[in-house]
Amino acid sequence: MDSMFRLLGELQSGDAARTLSQQLGTDERATSDAISASLPVLIGALTRNASQPAGAESLHNALARDHDGSILDDLMGALGGGQAKAGASILDHIFGGRQQTVESQIGRKTGLDASSIAQLLATLAPLVLGAMGRAQRDRGLDAGGLSDVLGQERSRADADVPGGLGPFEKMLDMDGDGDVSDDIARVGAQVLGSLFGGSR
Repeated sequence: MDSMFRLLGELQSGDAARTLSQQLGTDERATSDAISASLPVLIGALTRNASQPAGAESLHNALARDHDGSILDDLMGALGGGQAKAGASILDHIFGGRQQTVESQIGRKTGLDASSIAQLLATLAPLVLGAMGRAQRDRGLDAGGLSDVLGQERSRADADVPGGLGPFEKMLDMDGDGDVSDDIARVGAQVLGSLFGGSR
């Protein structure tokens, strides 16, 4: 079965990175690296949140109510703006008090400042939920099925990435005093290759 996140594969293209770099006023290569780092972190956080029944039910209901996947019908248009408020709310929900730590760690490894990473994450978050929502709808998943599929996605990426997803999980667990031992951007690109069936 194809990854539910294959729908996000276009984010690895030059046009997407170029559009986001222009919005952020950042270097295109650094922006591309930040996309590669940010998507696995977002996916990992949502997967962790859905690993318990209550979290899975909450995510399932949110997807059914607000994220049917239609945002992916015009991916470049979605990247053009208008998602910041919704994206910021999503980040607050999935990261909570860890959000600034996540932003600073991705920024440290990709050369972008934390405010640029925050804007990037807020743009990407609705797209990730859109991919999940479309898969949930198309596959007829209930909360338990959604949790199972996300667990399979996580296992697939963990098996395909040298060293596994430990750096991302460490980032999500840290209290601000630690650091990520591996190069987040490099490993992030490998995770994207695993999830999307290709590489940048």
